[in-house]
Amino acid sequence: MLTLEEARSWYSPTDPVHGFDHIRRVYHMAERLALVEGADVEIVRAAALLHDAEGSQTEGGEQGRQDHHQSSAKFAQEVLLAEGWSQERIAAVQHCIRAHRFRHNSDPPKTLEAKVLFDADKLDVIGAIGVVRTIAFDVVVGQPMFSEPSEQFLETGVKQPNEPHSSYHEFLFKLIKIKDLLHTQSAREIAEDRHQFMVNFFNRLAAEERGEQ
Repeated sequence: MLTLEEARSWYSPTDPVHGFDHIRRVYHMAERLALVEGADVEIVRAAALLHDAEGSQTEGGEQGRQDHHQSSAKFAQEVLLAEGWSQERIAAVQHCIRAHRFRHNSDPPKTLEAKVLFDADKLDVIGAIGVVRTIAFDVVVGQPMFSEPSEQFLETGVKQPNEPHSSYHEFLFKLIKIKDLLHTQSAREIAEDRHQFMVNFFNRLAAEERGEQ
């Protein structure tokens, strides 16, 4: 049986965003959601432990993680074959991993287990933890915490040439949308408070940066 401690070796100790701390939180949240929603807990636990195994890194920013859902799914097959899992259950875990991305939705979650992993992973990008992770990521990749978005970005989500992708940009582009993308009722209930905390923080950040407060 895969364990949290075994998974520690798969994740970079220097990654403040997609490292082992993220995996630990997603693992426990996914387990919590799976038990409430009636999902297959073994599949959810394995998927949570493996979903970022080939994407824990600090180099290259988000661009460097573009295909980590695919490479992590391949790595999961190797690990689970060694554990004696059947091909059918390995495929179920792989689907969870491939379907967990926000920016790559060509393979959306179809099973309850995939929906649970998606929700647990997304709950970790909102609330207090989400704020800290977003800012930490931008510090690592050299982007600012706040930069005034262009009108083009506000209207289309597409930045102008040389426009930075600040933490505030990420809030507007992704984080503010998360609550309404969650699949399970239990995750949506948890998201309400986290969402409001995050919105209040980024609204205050923008106001202070603009000298309004």
